[in-house]
Amino acid sequence: MPLEPRQRLIVALDVPSVEAAKAMVARLGDAVVFYKIGYQLAFAGGLAYAPALADAGKRVFLDLKLHDIGNTVAEGVRSVAALGASFLTVHAYPQTMKAAVEARQDDLRILAVTVLTSYDDADLVAAGYRAPVAELVAARAAQARDIGVDGLVCSAAEAAKVRAIVGDKLALVTPGIRPAGADAGDQKRIMTPSRAIAAGADYLVVGRPIIAAADPRAAAKAIVEEISQAAS
Repeated sequence: MPLEPRQRLIVALDVPSVEAAKAMVARLGDAVVFYKIGYQLAFAGGLAYAPALADAGKRVFLDLKLHDIGNTVAEGVRSVAALGASFLTVHAYPQTMKAAVEARQDDLRILAVTVLTSYDDADLVAAGYRAPVAELVAARAAQARDIGVDGLVCSAAEAAKVRAIVGDKLALVTPGIRPAGADAGDQKRIMTPSRAIAAGADYLVVGRPIIAAADPRAAAKAIVEEISQAAS
């Protein structure tokens, strides 16, 4: 079943407390149905808040980027499943992905993070990789497809190439989304919502352009409208 435009927007709750998260969710109201909890909120009580969000009818994306020995990853995945989350990220290393896929349960979907959107080719060289970003993303996408993850997190700049590799079965989740004229912040591989949808993204993760806006609800609705026009 095709996703509705509103379902394709994931708002990153990059705020310092559960109280701030609750206030933002209240301000956004029914304009947003999917939220991402990353490190900042997760380590400030956000993991305990996740079940309340889910119980309120919202979908929850826990962006924890798990990466450890297989057994530790598997046990972490099982714990996350009990929180009612829809998505959980792990780093796209074969052993990590395999452990997460084997441990998933209920409705939890495993997303593999290819290369962070704050990285460029120079950052990979500094980290000891010889492959450029596009090549490493492609290699990890193929491994993720073969292992059986549910989706990938990649820059919208690589979405079209990744879609050609994984087909239609894997969901593509793209951070680094910035409406035209918005500040790029610390992101290096960014794209507008309409271009990301055209490139093959299923879900768009948007943080600061919404939560830092003077009117977050209006900002969210504008992005949903852009998604709707791009998908029509």
